Amino acid sequence: MALTKEDELRINAELYQALMTEDNARVIHICRIIPKGPLHTVTIHNDTVLHMATYHKNVDLALQLLDLVTPCDYHKLTWQNNGGNTILHETGTNSGTVKIAEELLRKAPMLLNITNREGETALFYAARHGKTKPFNFLHEECRAIAAAHYKTFLKRDDGFTILHIGILSRNYWVAHNIASTYPELIGEKDIDDMTPLQLLSTIKPEFHSKGFFKRMMLKMISSDVENRVKLSYLRKLQKEKHACEWALKLAVLLIKEDNSWKLTESWANNNGSKMHTYTKRTSKEQKMLYESNYNKPDTPLLLATIHDSTEIVRELLTRHPQSVEHVDKDGRTILHLAILYRRNRIIDILEEMEYPLDRLEGRVDKQYNTLLHMVGQKVDLLKEDVKHPAEELKHDQRLYTRVEKLTANLDLMMWNASQKTPYEVFADTNDKLRSNAKNWMCENAKNCSIVAVLIATVAFTSAYQIPGGYNNGHPVLKNEPAFILFTFADAISLSSALSSVIVFLNIVTSPFRFKDFASSLYERQLLGLILLIISVAMMMVAFAATLFITISTESKWTTELTLYLVSVFPVAIFVYSYVDEYMKLLKDAYKVLKKIMKEVVEYVQETWEYKPPSLHSNAGSTVHVAIRSPV
Repeated sequence: MALTKEDELRINAELYQALMTEDNARVIHICRIIPKGPLHTVTIHNDTVLHMATYHKNVDLALQLLDLVTPCDYHKLTWQNNGGNTILHETGTNSGTVKIAEELLRKAPMLLNITNREGETALFYAARHGKTKPFNFLHEECRAIAAAHYKTFLKRDDGFTILHIGILSRNYWVAHNIASTYPELIGEKDIDDMTPLQLLSTIKPEFHSKGFFKRMMLKMISSDVENRVKLSYLRKLQKEKHACEWALKLAVLLIKEDNSWKLTESWANNNGSKMHTYTKRTSKEQKMLYESNYNKPDTPLLLATIHDSTEIVRELLTRHPQSVEHVDKDGRTILHLAILYRRNRIIDILEEMEYPLDRLEGRVDKQYNTLLHMVGQKVDLLKEDVKHPAEELKHDQRLYTRVEKLTANLDLMMWNASQKTPYEVFADTNDKLRSNAKNWMCENAKNCSIVAVLIATVAFTSAYQIPGGYNNGHPVLKNEPAFILFTFADAISLSSALSSVIVFLNIVTSPFRFKDFASSLYERQLLGLILLIISVAMMMVAFAATLFITISTESKWTTELTLYLVSVFPVAIFVYSYVDEYMKLLKDAYKVLKKIMKEVVEYVQETWEYKPPSLHSNAGSTVHVAIRSPV
């Protein structure tokens, strides 16, 4: 008996409510009394009750519903929702639904070959969701089918392969398994002409965990996800370690077998560079050189540089060092892109490889931009990487100084297609940023100066109104340890506050030139903040010492401990707030010191091994000198 619309709406509401609350008995009861049973559609997307139970990983309910399907209705298990997904497709969305997949294929084995609207089989769908267990099961089932049918399982109608989707799902173990089993897929391209390696280069996989303490913990945890640890936090770290290891293995495998790194054009197509404004060449003449095929993807090396996949860049340059010569559709080399996108770690790699760096110096793109021109250009990706305009300008100016050392003097005078030198591009781009940085630093310096003057006033007043008072011009409590602590803390607070005022006044009166931000302007502000916080902390110590003197007659160890904690609290807050800045300063100082030590060692080694030519190198032998008479 067919259901009326009102009955169907009422039954769908009851079924949906029972499915959400996991009331399995109620779902089974309703399915027994409706005509279509478990294959009744519940949602507007034509999902059946079995679709819903499988999607929500209710294995017991799904198996009971499958038992309600009679053998004569097994062919109806191939029902597809509006997206074309069968019930077997839904098993690929969860790792705990393998039993449902087994039962489905036992009753309707034709489900393996059915594709959804995007041309994806259930195996493809499991790879899309990155679920290892359903993928392994379905993969073994598909391997039992004739080889002629493999393309149905490995590639969609638009050419997108299962290896592409495995990489996008971030399940690198699945992707590595696919690439190892079907190496012919490594060179396949999707609808956008992207190979799997190019795709991997754009998603920036994590090969190593960030953070010292996390790396130490990962060393003590097994990466075997089959042997799960009990604690949820450690289980999360275990999955992260597993992903990092297999991401690196996948990258190595793809780099070894992929040939898309060869697809590039010659830098000679840039047709030289512009030295002055009177050249006859115009930028319009260059447009025809790259308008054709402009939307084709770049090589994996260049894509990895843009997306900061440092490990992929290092592995590619190690295995294919000649790829450093490649350029993108705009004629930009890897060093151009590393500077443009501020990939400092990749610049470090290229500096370590002296020969490739020599090859990249002096190159220009199709708009005649040199390496220095790239420093003056901005990309939107950088906006979230900095905290303050002064810090951003400091990094840009230091990068300009760094790149300037890598280029020849001639590059400083080169004009690009817009008839601008590198410094003009840099100045025009950062002029507004410099104005914002100046206003930001002046405002902060003025506010901090007011606070520092107030602290200095309090500290100066406390020096003449000491606890205990005077006796004939001498402090009454001068021999008390707490009084000595008070004296030192007050003196340090006063001197630190006055020193910070001097530093902040120096910032306010600075000319705010570009080179000032690169040298010490930002560090001076940080130094002023450090001195200011020290003065505040010492003032709290002096206050705690005064309290200790006042209540010393009735003091207990708990009182002393409380006072010490009160005095240390501002220091702890300061360290927590500015620890990242300290680490950056230490890293910069370490790099400079390392470079200086390297130069010193090389100089000493050359001096030690230097042997001046001997004036008597041919002593003991006859020397014949031919003397030619003047003509």
